[in-house]
Formats: sequence, C-alpha cells, structure tokens
Amino acid sequence: MFDKILMANRGEIACRVIRTARRMGIRTVAVYSEADRDAQHVAWADEAVCIGPAPSRESYLSIGKILQVALDTGAQAIHPGYGFLSENAEFARRVEAAGVVFVGPKHEAIAAMGDKIASKKRAQAAGVNVIPGHHEAIASVDEAALIAQHVGYPLMIKASAGGGGKGLRVALDEASLRSGYVACRSEARLSFGDDRVFIEKYIQSPRHIEIQVLADAHGQVVFLGERECSIQRRHQKVIEEAPSAFLDDKTRQAMGEQAVELARAVNYQSAGTVEFVVGAARDFYFLEMNTRLQVEHPVTEFVTGLDLVEQMIRIAAGEPLAFAQSDVVCQGWALECRINAEDPARNFVPSTGRLVHYEPPELGAGVRVDSGVGEGGEISIHYDPMVAKLITHGVDRQDAINKMRMALNAFTVRGIRTNLNFQSALVSHPQFVAGHLHTGFIAEHFPQGFDSTCAAHPNPVFIWSLAAAVHRRLLERATGLSGQLPGHELQIGSDFVVVELPARGEPLYIDVSIRTLGDDIHVGFSGQSHVVTLQGPLRWLTLRGQFDGQPFVAQLERQGLNMHITHDGVCRVTRVLLPRAAELSQLMPVKPPQDWSQFLRSPMPGKLLELVVVPGQKVMPGERLAVIEAMKMENVLFADAEQVVDQVLIAAGDTLAVDQLILRFK
Repeated sequence: MFDKILMANRGEIACRVIRTARRMGIRTVAVYSEADRDAQHVAWADEAVCIGPAPSRESYLSIGKILQVALDTGAQAIHPGYGFLSENAEFARRVEAAGVVFVGPKHEAIAAMGDKIASKKRAQAAGVNVIPGHHEAIASVDEAALIAQHVGYPLMIKASAGGGGKGLRVALDEASLRSGYVACRSEARLSFGDDRVFIEKYIQSPRHIEIQVLADAHGQVVFLGERECSIQRRHQKVIEEAPSAFLDDKTRQAMGEQAVELARAVNYQSAGTVEFVVGAARDFYFLEMNTRLQVEHPVTEFVTGLDLVEQMIRIAAGEPLAFAQSDVVCQGWALECRINAEDPARNFVPSTGRLVHYEPPELGAGVRVDSGVGEGGEISIHYDPMVAKLITHGVDRQDAINKMRMALNAFTVRGIRTNLNFQSALVSHPQFVAGHLHTGFIAEHFPQGFDSTCAAHPNPVFIWSLAAAVHRRLLERATGLSGQLPGHELQIGSDFVVVELPARGEPLYIDVSIRTLGDDIHVGFSGQSHVVTLQGPLRWLTLRGQFDGQPFVAQLERQGLNMHITHDGVCRVTRVLLPRAAELSQLMPVKPPQDWSQFLRSPMPGKLLELVVVPGQKVMPGERLAVIEAMKMENVLFADAEQVVDQVLIAAGDTLAVDQLILRFK
C-alpha cells in the first residue's frame, strides 16, 4: 500500500480523496493554484504545493508541474479525481513513465474510451448496443447537413473529446444543425483542444442510466448496479439516484453484462462508468465510458456499502478485488443533489463570491454532504460552480426523497446564489416523486427556469402560520425586557394581520388570531386553527418545529419588519401587523421596478469573449449580441427585441461583473 498520494485536483473531490486516504493511513499532497491558496483541500492535506496562476491551463492542467511536485514530495501515486486531467491519456502515460502509479485505468484504456468516435467502434466490436449515427469526424458544416439527411432529425452533434455537457448540441432541423455545428466545434476546441465532432440519432424523452464497474489487474470485473441520471439541465446532471425505478431485473442484468464486457475489451483496471441512453421500451444504447470516478459515486457507495475511492487505491496498489459479482448486494435507495453556485431565476447563470454563511444540514441518519468549501470560502470565476453534493439514503425511494427534502430545507448558504431552492422544487415535483423521469424533465416542467419568490407553495397556510408563530414568540420575549414604565408594559393581543408581500402583484392580507398554550402556538384562520411548536433560538437561520404535529425545517430571516421564509423551495416575504397598522399599510404606494430595456447587461460574472454587433447596427429578436466565458462554459447573449445599437460600453477581453452594462440601445 502507498505511503503518500498526490491529488491532481481541487475542491470537493480533492477533499473526498483526502478523507479516505486519511482513514487508510496514507499521507496526502495537495496542489493548488494561486486562486486556491486558502482553499479547504489545501488546509486538509498533509502537504500542499502551489503550481501556478488561477487559469487551469497554467495550473491544474499543467502535466509537467503536477508530475514534478509528485517527484519532489515522494508521492508514490497520483489520484486525478474528476475533470481537469482525469481522463487525459497523455497524463496517465507520463505518470506511469515517471515511475508513479496513476490511480485510475491504464493510459491505453483511457485513450480507447476517451475518443467518443473510437469508443463507439470498440463498444460495437464488444457486442454493446450503440446508437445509430455517423461515427466519423465531420469536416464541414455542409458535410454535416448531408449526413443529417441520412441519419434523420432530431440528432445530436457531439464532440469526440467532449464530456460534462460541453461540446454537445441537439439539432431539430438544418438551421439548428448549422448553428449547433459551429458552436459545438468552438466549445470543444476551447474546452478540450480537439474540435472533432460526429453525429448520432437523438433518442427522444430518453433516460440516462449508467453502470458502475470495478476491475482489478487480475482479470476480475464486477458491476455495482446502476445510477439514474436523467434529471439534467443542458446535458449536465442535476440529480442522481441509485437504483433506477425504471429498470427491471432483466434489463439491469443485460446492461451490467454489457458494461463488464466493454471493460474487459479495453483491459480496464479501476473504477469506471459505462453510460447508456434508455428508451421508453427499455431499449438501451451505449453513450460513453467515463474512465474516472464519477461526481455521483456517493449514491452507489450508500447502496453498496463500498468506498469507491478506497477500491481505486487498492486496485492501483495491485490488490485483487476482495469480492465477486455474487457478493454485490444493493440495499435501500440513495439520492444526490448537486448544489451549484448559480441563479435559477436568471436562467441558471453562474454566481461567484464569498460564502458569508455556510451551514450544511445535520449529518448522519442517512444524510451526507461532500464539499470542498466552508464558511468564508470563495466560489471563483475560474472553476466549476459546485458548492457541495447532498446525498441521502433511505429504506426505499420515498424515504430517501423525504430525507432529501428535509436536508435541503436545512441547508443554508448566504453570500452567493445557489440552486438549493430549485433542487427542493425538483424533488417535491409530483412527476419526480412518481418516478416519471427523462432527460428533458427540467425543460418540460421548468421551461422558464425557476424563481423561488414566484413559485407557489403547496400549503400557504403553513407559511402564514409560521410567520404568526414567530411574531408571537418575539412579542413574548419583548414583554420580559427590563425598564418598562409601570402601567405601560407591553400587552400582547390576539388579533393580527399576516401580510404576504409577493415579488409580483399586490400584497395579500390575512386576518389571524394568535394565542399561546404552553409550548404550542395556536393560529386561527377563518375558523380553522393550526398548531405550531418551535424548537431552538429564533436567532438561527434554520428553524425547526412541528406544524399540526408534523415535523418541519424552514429557513427564516428577519429584516426590519419583514420575515423572509424559505420552505420546500419557495421563498416568501411576510410581516405581521396589528389590524390598524395593516389598514394603513394598504395606503402606501409601491415603487415600480427600474426599466433596463435600453441596455444589455451581463447576466453573470465572466470574460467578454466576443462582441458581435457595432454601434448603429439594427438587431432582431434572437440575434447574437455577445459571447461570455464563465466557469469554463461559453454563454451567448441574444437580442430579445428589435432594436438599434447606440453605444458599446465595454471591449472584448474585459472582465464582467453581474449586471455590468455591455450595450446601450437607442
């Protein structure tokens, strides 16, 4: 077994490897960029070495620098994590050539599966089902249009070296094929340095289901069940679960056997994932093989009881698998939600900044959080937007969902925007709960994105009751303040008005009666009474208690008279007033929002790669205006109305802040 391992990565996955290595008694070496000097993985490792500036190509993608650190520190092995160099065959080859062990498959296997064109051919030769298409590099957009006529629409344009949703476009007709071909090649060149693309048939309303395999150097290959990864946005996974509610035993076994045969065909040695696209009739086709640890590996760990990082390390050290296929037993159900720094209300644009408050839910009892940040940490513009992974495990799918809903309600992050509320809305959606999943789920059910301030709460009475109960507790606390003038002490009545202040539309006024009986607060609405019991100090962001005998977790912040309540993905601003104060508040005018229609603003922090228009140019709805690079992705800004460009306010190559003005229209 190794004495020391270097993590050629950062953030969450570097911390994940450190935890297992520490438990195994292995010392760890972290590498970091100048932007990550204060990062959590740097603090956790036994040793840490700076390898360059913030841009990935000068630090985390620098093979020479990372390899030199391994040699200088005496690390016997390198774990690549996921992303960056994890599926770079040249990196694995150079690590092996330097006499250091690569904690992953051999470079030949990475090369065989890393090229999506070549991997389709290898899979087909191994007897694995493949999607119909043209599995050769396409040299021009005209050639792509010609091939598309034979393959048929809809189809997918895919980068041969792509992954993580980058270098992939869906084309429904020739116009979208031509624009998608150009965008796909450009994104692939920027992300992978390889702009080769190919075409294959697009399976409509498919499921994305993957098989986890483990293979050692002694010829043993097993599969550890499947993961359902169908909840995706822009071809990037959002929620994963194990097992899949869709598969039957026959299909599961067939997919597992094909995954094992593919691993054998390339002499695979390590943890790997064979991804399939599955149709409505449970027909399945090979998508790609990820020759690394997957982001979503914790759900497999929960249901199998195995530590996949430990298995990777043991396999790399030459140990045989300690179990056979017949020993693999999956128990219960696990869900994973990826918590990202992004703003769902603004089409999921990235959010950067410092975590001024970060408090994950209580761990244990089937709740796990994998993260590479802590309170005071920073989400940088230079890297991916993941804040944490929240994983729950239950006896069945509904139990895992219930735990996830409670954990999401308790997960508090401030200082940046996150998709926490969107994740709550997803796992609470009736179609998700019913297991009716497909890769277009989010596009179908949330076509306009998700704004938690406008979403409907399934039980608004709960929000109003909680606001009333908290207000009552605050008044009761105020009655105990010393120094009150005798005869004029604070007296608490029972009649109040809960005012809900919606993001859009007029305020809502609800008459309530509030009275306290022991630890219970009784709130009456139009003859109906509800009982709220609060636990813990009101100074905490996370509020726990019971509502009509059922436990709940919510988040509540007081700002002046207003209480911001967040529960099950919905945010509501409320205040509780005396009846006369509520009557007077209805006379207050509402300030209209500022009109920004004459400007193009940056929806995200990033770098302005390209300005497509010039002053005096007339633009039509849907026309390209600018391209912004943020968190390794290209984002195109389009015109939403017929306008004339009046003034360009920033130059290509400049760094942008959120809402920074780019163009002025006449």
